[in-house]
Amino acid sequence: MYRIIGADDKEYGPVPAERIRQWVQEGRLNRLTRVRPEGAPDWIVIGALPEFDELFPPLPQPSPKAAEDSIHYGLATAALVCGALGLVTCVTAPVGLTLGLVAQSRIRNSDGRLTGSNLATGGIVLSVIAMLLGLLAGPLLLPALMRVKGRPQEFTCKNHIRQLELAASMYSAANQGALPSAATWCDDITPFVGSPQTFHCPAGDVRQRCHYAFNAKLAAVSMIGITRPATTVMFFETDGGWNLSGGPELLRQAPRHGTAVVVGFADGHVETVAPNRLSKLNWEP
Repeated sequence: MYRIIGADDKEYGPVPAERIRQWVQEGRLNRLTRVRPEGAPDWIVIGALPEFDELFPPLPQPSPKAAEDSIHYGLATAALVCGALGLVTCVTAPVGLTLGLVAQSRIRNSDGRLTGSNLATGGIVLSVIAMLLGLLAGPLLLPALMRVKGRPQEFTCKNHIRQLELAASMYSAANQGALPSAATWCDDITPFVGSPQTFHCPAGDVRQRCHYAFNAKLAAVSMIGITRPATTVMFFETDGGWNLSGGPELLRQAPRHGTAVVVGFADGHVETVAPNRLSKLNWEP
């Protein structure tokens, strides 16, 4: 015997199993109707009772292939969106390039099981175009910024760190999403840097090959795995040294540009950070 909660939320019964089967066939009950078998302490839906399995067709289950398709199709879509946004902001372009290459690689190795190749390719192309536009626009915009702000060295320094970030993103895209090594980061990204001068701050010691350091906590880390890219340090001004990497201990105690230190973050943007904010910078991926 069973008690039933009807569509009007009222309790009915007790009724036998035969009556329940009749009401299901008449459309008065469905698999989600709540019932309580005699002697049971809790209510349960009819569809969960094995004695009524024959009344309801099994629910369709998504195949592993379908689930995998949706995941990687979404990755390709994300690459396209980031690439398109990169044409406007340049910030999302490195992420779009990384997502596109990862998605394209997985699709290519799936023997036709995964879809979204065209979206991934579109994301890669748009991201590369956005990054190239960013590199070309930097030298064109720099003179205007220098005249307006009156701080040519600071803006050159910020532009150089921005180019280092782009180079690191391109290195990452070519190395399965992983950022360069802490011990060899200058050597690793040099093929993606347009000029050796990119490693120099105009206010730095001319005897040094590089005036910037890489956040050692990001060494070999996947860019996709950085949880807070907008606040996580990637490159920053230091006293100088080729392949120099580390953390806040390398920050300049006497900033070159007034009282602020130029810092590049993992999402691609660059800031001049005031002394009172230096202790609040995030160094963990």
